[in-house]
Amino acid sequence: MKKIDLGQIPGVLANLGVLVGILLLAYELNQNREMMQAQTRHDISSEFVGLMISVAGDEQLANLVRRGDLGEELSPDEQYRYERYTRGMFRYWENVHYQYRLGLYDELEFVKQRTAWQAYLARSKGAVVRWCAARDQFSQEYRREMDQLLTTSSCGE
Repeated sequence: MKKIDLGQIPGVLANLGVLVGILLLAYELNQNREMMQAQTRHDISSEFVGLMISVAGDEQLANLVRRGDLGEELSPDEQYRYERYTRGMFRYWENVHYQYRLGLYDELEFVKQRTAWQAYLARSKGAVVRWCAARDQFSQEYRREMDQLLTTSSCGE
C-alpha cells in the first residue's frame, strides 16, 4: 500500500475547493439564466399589455385599427397612424423572435405567439400590406419567419 504524503493534502484540498467553486458557479449561472428568462417574459408581457390597452382605451384608435385591418380606405393621417401602430406591433414581435433565438423565451410560448401572429396576418389585409412595405427594415431572421406566416398572400418580391 502506498502511504499518503502529508505534503500532498493541501494540494488535494485546494483542488477540491476549486471543483466545489466551479460547481457553485455553474449553479449560479443557471439561476441567473432562469432569472433572465423570467425578466424577459415579464418585459414582453408588459409590452403586449401596453399595446392592447392603448387600443382598448382609445375609441378612435380601436376604430382605426379595425378599419385598417380590414383594408378599408383610410385618410392620409389615419394611414400614418395605422402604419405607426403596425410598425410598433411588428417591432414587438421582432423582439419576441429575437429573445426566443437567444434562448430567453420559452419554446412553447413562442409557438403560441407565432400561431397568433399567423392568425392575425391571415385576417388583417392592412397589416400584411404594412408588413410588405416595411419588411426590409427588420432583421433577416425575423423577415424569414414572418414571410413564412403569410399563408393568404405574399409580399411578391
